[in-house]
Amino acid sequence: MGHAAKIIHMNLESEMLRISQLRDRLEQGILKSVPDVIVNGAGARRVANTTNLCFEGIEGESLVIALDLQGFCVSSGSACSSGAVEPSHVLLALGLPKAQAKSSVRFSLGTGNTVEQVDELIAAVADATAHLRRLSPTYTAHA
Repeated sequence: MGHAAKIIHMNLESEMLRISQLRDRLEQGILKSVPDVIVNGAGARRVANTTNLCFEGIEGESLVIALDLQGFCVSSGSACSSGAVEPSHVLLALGLPKAQAKSSVRFSLGTGNTVEQVDELIAAVADATAHLRRLSPTYTAHA
């Protein structure tokens, strides 16, 4: 166990940099391909492996289900409230309106994730959001 911890510690800095680059690629790819998306906490100090995005006009849980059906595991709540129906208490504590918190999805990456997987996720998010917004009675695209 000690040897495993030593190996992890030796590679921790470079691995966190690689994962943060994947997170940034994910954010930039989604922002480029999906309109009306907000990066919750943008500009703040954040963990390297996680991003939380608000998709205007979509219930976060609907997007979670759509992505799950395509093999992607994401969450509409904070890590400590997975499975909850209420919006993330963390996002509410940050001052997000309830509607924005309910339209948010958390994406977490790990050491096993690759650039190809991130690109596949970006495409899946773009497809799912386009479909869900076509079904939404409240979503109106912004110019």
